[in-house]
Amino acid sequence: MTDSDEEESVFSVAASNTQNDDASRVQNGGASSVRVGAADELASVWYSLPVELWAYRHLLASLTVRELRIRYKQSLLGVGWAVCVPLSMMLIFTFVFTRAIKVAPEMRIEMPYALFAYVGLVPWTFFAAGLNGSVNSLVANRNLVTKVYFPREVLPLSAIGAAFADFCVAGSVVVGLIAYFHVFGDWSFSPNATVLFIPVIVAVQTAFMIGLGMLLAMANLFYRDVRQVFAVVIQLWMFATSVVYPIRDDGSWVGRVVAMNPMTPIIGAYRACLIHGQLPEMWGFGYATVVSLIVLVLGWSCFHRAGFKFAERI
Repeated sequence: MTDSDEEESVFSVAASNTQNDDASRVQNGGASSVRVGAADELASVWYSLPVELWAYRHLLASLTVRELRIRYKQSLLGVGWAVCVPLSMMLIFTFVFTRAIKVAPEMRIEMPYALFAYVGLVPWTFFAAGLNGSVNSLVANRNLVTKVYFPREVLPLSAIGAAFADFCVAGSVVVGLIAYFHVFGDWSFSPNATVLFIPVIVAVQTAFMIGLGMLLAMANLFYRDVRQVFAVVIQLWMFATSVVYPIRDDGSWVGRVVAMNPMTPIIGAYRACLIHGQLPEMWGFGYATVVSLIVLVLGWSCFHRAGFKFAERI
């Protein structure tokens, strides 16, 4: 399937959903045009957004699949690159911290460093790839934005959906690493029911990504410098998060600032549930959950309110 064929397919799905949505509004007798109070209007918007997204679920799926096809088109490894990126970074950091400067023993991580790094790199790669795709999602799909109606939230959501598919593929390698170090290393692993909590962690991280992704997509539409600035910020952000080394609050102002990073307790929660057989630390993960929900509400509200300006600014 060529790029033009894929774009035509997406157009047809969007147009079909638009016609169905218009018919539904006519059947409702135009009730949505009645003016209500500010609080009722806000509640109505938050009720209608999930309903509208559900109506356009086929468009969301089409855009997500198209994102994956474009990413791995004419690629020898295909989705194997979803594993190669965090795996290669794991090998690099393992060499640096265990061979070059040998500081891994001082980290007191109670597991093989390679496993510690990979469990942190997989959710971080999901985070970085999803936001990098979201930030340019409106600009990259200008033809869709200007030619047909659909909820614009679908665009950053499709970028995050494609990153989630890579996350699932890369996450499967964790099982192999655990088995390898359990059998051939001096580290033992005991399965625990806390792994059932991982979907909750994924949900919290995804909520944070959706809110932040919508803010970035909107900001990049109005100021094209945002994409370049974020490319630098996301690199620095990784080293302010406990991705490849543990970060502890030592009481200094730097430690307090770093502790405010919600991605640190989120990544720590993955390690606690998957490796240590423990539930996440209550205060840290609770803080990350509250921040994620606030960012989700703020990002989605700002994105929805500014949506009418997108076509003229793109």
